[in-house]
Amino acid sequence: MAKITVAALVIGAGAGAAVTAAFTRRKEEPTSLSLTTTTITTPSTTSAPNPVPISAQGVLAAPVDPSGIFNYGFPGPTADLRPSLALVSSFDRRTRNPHWVAEHITPASLAGRDGNRKHSSFAEDDGIPEKFRAKLSDYFRSGYDRGHQVPAADAKWSQQAMNETFLLSNMCPQVGDGFNRDYWAHFEDFCRRLTHKYPSVRIVTGPLYLPRKEPDGKWRVSYEVVGSPPNVAVPTHFFKVIFAEDGKVGGNVAVGAFVLPNARIANDRSLKEFEVPLEMVEKASGLEFAEKLPLNRRKRLCGDMQCEIMVREYADRQKAFVKK
Repeated sequence: MAKITVAALVIGAGAGAAVTAAFTRRKEEPTSLSLTTTTITTPSTTSAPNPVPISAQGVLAAPVDPSGIFNYGFPGPTADLRPSLALVSSFDRRTRNPHWVAEHITPASLAGRDGNRKHSSFAEDDGIPEKFRAKLSDYFRSGYDRGHQVPAADAKWSQQAMNETFLLSNMCPQVGDGFNRDYWAHFEDFCRRLTHKYPSVRIVTGPLYLPRKEPDGKWRVSYEVVGSPPNVAVPTHFFKVIFAEDGKVGGNVAVGAFVLPNARIANDRSLKEFEVPLEMVEKASGLEFAEKLPLNRRKRLCGDMQCEIMVREYADRQKAFVKK
């Protein structure tokens, strides 16, 4: 019988919050089978059973057609691929959140100033079938922010690009004070500052729903669902996978993977505390990020530069924005 070995990754995230990822590895064990041979004597007058049909090529011809269900449509799962100017994403119809959202920033793109967030509004993504999309009403009085996965500040080079970042297909419910408006915002700023060293930076961001060890010793996945009726899942954690490129053809790429809890995080916490091996994000998310990037071209981002946030108080910036 197969044995399941569970390994857990726990990263501190402040009082009452922990980054926890559980992964499984299957180890096959030999199985003993006891066989009993029974001889059945059939009278010669008994007719032989109908033979199982065999095709001319010697392949078993099945008497059923399970794939005939596709005549009525493919059940799924369906991942809605959403390419646009500012980002490309894959939407998860089950959770009403993206699987992942990818962006590309450069010194030139961040220098653009044709987009202004005061001209952008949060909007439902009508490219997602209505019964599967997140609604503005789902976030109303939910206690969570509409958390950008690709931040609006990364798309100032075009008003259309910035508007696209405000679609709910680029959002997940995020804790506001202490996370979306604080540590997460500083993390996004860290990503932008990477362009001071690297001419091209690609970032993949997305939600995770990770297990937590309960008092009975068992691991369970539990998350809130907001909306009336309940519609949008609240992630337990978020990941960012960063590819900082040196700009040379076939050059080196500094890769960094981070997992943060969807919870308040003190601003004095080091970003390196949330760094994890890329493989752990892949196992937790079911996604693959660098299968075509040879190991000899990879560098560790936090080994190539200092992985620390710069604290810029979000509340103060908001007050200044309102005054303007």
